[in-house]
Amino acid sequence: MNNSHSQSYAAAGVDIEAGYKGVQLMKKHVERTMIPGVVSGIGGFGGLFAPDISGMKEPVLVSGTDGVGTKIRVAQLMDRHDTIGIDCVAMCVNDIICCGAKPLFFLDYIAIGKNDPEKVASIVSGVAEGCVQAGCALIGGETAEHPGVMAAHDYDLAGFAVGIVDKEKMLDPSMVAAGDVIISLQSSGLHSNGFSLVRKALDVEHAKLDEWSEELGGELGGVLLQPTQIYVKPVLSAMEAAQIHGVSHITGGGFYENIPRCLPKGMTAKIDKSALRIDPIFRMIQRLGNIPERDMFNTFNMGTGMALIVDKNDADKVRTLLLAAGQAPRIIGEVVPGDGGVELL
Repeated sequence: MNNSHSQSYAAAGVDIEAGYKGVQLMKKHVERTMIPGVVSGIGGFGGLFAPDISGMKEPVLVSGTDGVGTKIRVAQLMDRHDTIGIDCVAMCVNDIICCGAKPLFFLDYIAIGKNDPEKVASIVSGVAEGCVQAGCALIGGETAEHPGVMAAHDYDLAGFAVGIVDKEKMLDPSMVAAGDVIISLQSSGLHSNGFSLVRKALDVEHAKLDEWSEELGGELGGVLLQPTQIYVKPVLSAMEAAQIHGVSHITGGGFYENIPRCLPKGMTAKIDKSALRIDPIFRMIQRLGNIPERDMFNTFNMGTGMALIVDKNDADKVRTLLLAAGQAPRIIGEVVPGDGGVELL
């Protein structure tokens, strides 16, 4: 049994024993994520992973890091903490698959005002669920108690993922050509960006988050907390079977910032707005916040969580693959010669 205890540290606001209890409570969640390659469980000074590089000519590691942002405030107001970890994993793994990489492992970091073992374990349960959905392992993390810096109930969550791809299979903007089609993968709502604007537009601090909304078809808080869709498995499957030229994760900056990141110089993405399926939550935010349409498309995903740029000859094949994987793909535009950027029509 660990007999570590410091009365002086506890008097300063840091409960070491609460940290140990949190680790014990989260272990069952972490065990769900164990995949081949994991060398050690949580608790050591470093997470160990031995990747299988057989069949790869030139393996390249790809990493991504992100947090959940101010969506966490909604979780705090609702006192629901078991899905926010899915968002954290999603924001990282959805980024690294844009290079064609398969996620291998994930580590999280929780900063909290006062260590509440049950709350921490609930947060980690979401992280573990995200890792299961992404097919990667949760091999480590850190919980840091910050008395006097954060309020007792406050916390923040961030993490990072590491994946691998054979260099010859990496996606590169040079692969994109005029005539390629753009396929949208439906988002699961707001995902995890733009929440500072969301909170202002909807006056979240004073809203009745647990009340049913006819407009939204659910309670407002539940719609806001809907976890970010993880696209790893369907997108990687499509990459194995068809000519995917580019993948864009639509996060902060919306269409205008993210789609150009996978376009070569001299190419423009032409998007047909009528082809988009925009969830009611976006319309509500735009109306109540009096937000111009361009700002909406420059902040939110507007129903498209990920955009795939595909050779037009492979478009039907890719859509069939994605449908079989439970996605709802729609052709929303094409790549045309231009001065770069995005054109919404």
